Amino acid sequence: MTAPQDDFRLNPEAVKVLAHPLRSRLLGALRRGGPATATTLATALSTNTGATSYHLRKLESVGLVADTGDGTGKQRLWRASTSSHSWAPSELSVDEDAATALSWLQRDYLRLFSTEFGHWLDVAEAWPSEWQDAAGQGDAWLDLNAEQLTALRADVDLLLERYREAGGGPGARRVTIWQAAFPLEADDIPGADGASAGTSAGTDDGTDDRTDRP
Repeated sequence: MTAPQDDFRLNPEAVKVLAHPLRSRLLGALRRGGPATATTLATALSTNTGATSYHLRKLESVGLVADTGDGTGKQRLWRASTSSHSWAPSELSVDEDAATALSWLQRDYLRLFSTEFGHWLDVAEAWPSEWQDAAGQGDAWLDLNAEQLTALRADVDLLLERYREAGGGPGARRVTIWQAAFPLEADDIPGADGASAGTSAGTDDGTDDRTDRP
């Protein structure tokens, strides 16, 4: 899979640290808002500074966040170490705790998507019509093997990287692109007793949405 050049590859230790409600939110807040102190983050996330400082240090211990060195006094100014992170389930499955942490993390991202997209639907009518028409959701059904699916996702990442490098045009706003690719017949497991290769016909009823790694 291709990814931004500063992508962070989660190893078992890192995924076990990140799979925590506050830590995941702290990393997301630093990526969205830029460097911040524990006090600023605590206020934004409705928690206390002590807990925030502790969890930032845990994230720092695996390389997900870093001290900028620009803080004043005892106030450390934190930043996200990279703009994204990625993972390969096969690399984490050898550690049972890491596999469990990854499962939690993925479901947490699903909850985040539901919350953020739901909020957009709540306020979309207040946005100019061109933005309402440009935003959207959709799905597509394809017949692919694992190698083709890997190539498809790499192609999507390359497309996103092209727009990332181009930068925003006039009137640009930050846009979140979520993506999920998975077998439609999820219970038809290859190699399982009675399992078949499975085929499907699909329709595309909108623009494809993709989630970048938060």
